[in-house]
Amino acid sequence: MLNRRTFGKIVASTGMAATIGAASTSVASAATGRSAAATTDAAAGASEGGRRVVLVHGAYADGSCFSDVIPHLQTAGVTVTSVQNPLTSVADDVAAVRRILDLQTGPTVLVAHSYGGTVISQAGDHPKVRSLVYLSARAPEAGEDYAALSKKFPAPPANAGLVYENGFGQLTEKAFLDDFANGVPAERARVLYAAQGRIAQTLFTTKTSAAAWTSKPTRYVITTEDRTTNPELQRFLAKRMKAKTIEVASGHLSFITHPKTISAFILDAVNSK
Repeated sequence: MLNRRTFGKIVASTGMAATIGAASTSVASAATGRSAAATTDAAAGASEGGRRVVLVHGAYADGSCFSDVIPHLQTAGVTVTSVQNPLTSVADDVAAVRRILDLQTGPTVLVAHSYGGTVISQAGDHPKVRSLVYLSARAPEAGEDYAALSKKFPAPPANAGLVYENGFGQLTEKAFLDDFANGVPAERARVLYAAQGRIAQTLFTTKTSAAAWTSKPTRYVITTEDRTTNPELQRFLAKRMKAKTIEVASGHLSFITHPKTISAFILDAVNSK
């Protein structure tokens, strides 16, 4: 695990101390119309040396949830693409990520939040993926019953707020604001709630057939104030993966509440040999 002094040097080396204003992201629709991406070549040499990042959101969200992190990565000269998962099935989400990976021009760091960890564990075996970054994310072994694994740890409060209707589910407003987006300013959290992606009822029970983290360098961010994924479960997953790990005093949406810290951790993966 990185200590604060070492990680502080990473933050300083990335130039994250400068204040970065709000940035707009260009959105391009994928050929299937199901996946959209925000991609910018921030520097002339960005397509060389593995300076590409693909971001994969989890449940109750969409690709725009990374809007606080994207400008930091772009300013550092990284080409960034944020996938739009349809959340209709694990297979559909994996296909959406693979389409975006196919478009990358070289080695790429694949980053996922929450349920998105299931997706990159499967899609991360793509030949263009050089390393993986998990943000409070699921990380099942191939064929593992992740739901059964998670039940070995105390249930997080957000679980009680997941309601399904006609085969799709979402969090109640109270669960979303208090448990999923805890720590996010209330006005921003309400916007995120309005845009939350509804999930297929089978999404959390589908097993994967691959675990890319067993063969590729892996990093993990543990969020200690998390009310959606139990922090002890996160620690178990990070240890099992032998991941390079940091802990952040944040709720589930650390990339919104601590964008500089999360950006620096992703850049550590980008800049690694």
